[in-house]
Amino acid sequence: MISYKHTLDFLYTHLPMYQRTGPAAYKNTLDNTLALDKFFGFPHQQFKTIHIAGTNGKGSSSHLLASVLQEAGYTVGLYTSPHLIDFRERIKINGKMISEDQVVAFINQFRQSTELRQLEPSFFEITVAMAFDHFRNQQVDVAIVEVGLGGRLDSTNIIRPEVSLITNISFDHTALLGNSIEKIATEKAGIIKPNVPIVISESNDSYNAIFESAAHQKQSPIYFADQEFQADYCLFLPEGKQLFNFKKTGELTFPDLKMDLLGNYQRKNAAGVLKIIELLTAQGWIIEMSAIYEGFSKAAKNTGLKGRWEVVGNNPLMVCDTAHNEAGLKAVVSQIEATPWKNLHVVLGMVNDKNLDLVLSILPQKATYFFTQAKIPRALPAADLASQAAAFGLHGQVIPSVPEAVAKAQSIANAQDLIFIGGSTFVVADYFS
Repeated sequence: MISYKHTLDFLYTHLPMYQRTGPAAYKNTLDNTLALDKFFGFPHQQFKTIHIAGTNGKGSSSHLLASVLQEAGYTVGLYTSPHLIDFRERIKINGKMISEDQVVAFINQFRQSTELRQLEPSFFEITVAMAFDHFRNQQVDVAIVEVGLGGRLDSTNIIRPEVSLITNISFDHTALLGNSIEKIATEKAGIIKPNVPIVISESNDSYNAIFESAAHQKQSPIYFADQEFQADYCLFLPEGKQLFNFKKTGELTFPDLKMDLLGNYQRKNAAGVLKIIELLTAQGWIIEMSAIYEGFSKAAKNTGLKGRWEVVGNNPLMVCDTAHNEAGLKAVVSQIEATPWKNLHVVLGMVNDKNLDLVLSILPQKATYFFTQAKIPRALPAADLASQAAAFGLHGQVIPSVPEAVAKAQSIANAQDLIFIGGSTFVVADYFS
């Protein structure tokens, strides 16, 4: 049997991988996914699922919900992407990653099958098949399944979930999903299944009607979570958590709800998760109030989620966040503005298929930048990023290595300063690796 390292080499170099190479790895059909599912005995039919899509917030929402259900006593599978450090982060059960041996065994099975190799599947298609096979073999009660890209044609979209969640819609992956909010929303709405409740975390006049129409056609109940659950403010606690008081239609329902996922924007994700919990409870799931509070308070601890306004150092304060598009970075900039600091230092890197003008125009000019690039083929060269950023009044140094850029920022920053690391999931990944 080949080693885990050689298995990863095969996955990364022999299969088309969107995270590394971009649109060339994207498949516009579910044929391969259906063929893989059939070959492995339709594993996704052997456990319950919850499907989560959206432009931003689907990762936080997936981990938050998984934590609550885990605290409620369920065996919970969690499939997410991309990973930060270890491929196995994508496939977890109750916070425990799939083992190296299990990854190797699955890929060996694939490589030994002429039928499967002839499909020429993508990295993502194989990974989804691996996750569903693992969840079936380990007999999970439920799997939280995060969409990889879009929704309608995403490899995860063969499941029939108990409930679906769409967090929000904004501009990202426009080359594949469309160059308008309406087109992107239509792709995300593709996860809506007949007679399956759909929750929208963040309502918006630009896409509400699209989701309502899709839900009506499928005879699926639709709920806009932010129209029911609201938290007016958050309070950061010395223990490294934040506290919300959530009201439902004006009545205080979840007072002093602590979260270890930081960032004021988490209130939007929390609203969607609270609505899903309500719907699951109505379906007969046993989810005590204590499980909700514990699940929210220990979401990162229970699931291993990283990179969401994550504090990685103090004096100076160092924070990383995986936000990488206009809407996500707007939320991050708002959080930066709400955080006390004397001087701001930004370690910034991006991939080469983003609309830079939209992103660079919202970043703070009153900061020292360290333009960098992640170690992936899609990374925008640091010098190119610096050149384009200058047109928006963003200036600093070009340091292509992420660790060296962070070290340089640390050498300059004072104890009262803030160092932010982000712009791309892969920049954060390089920081942690």
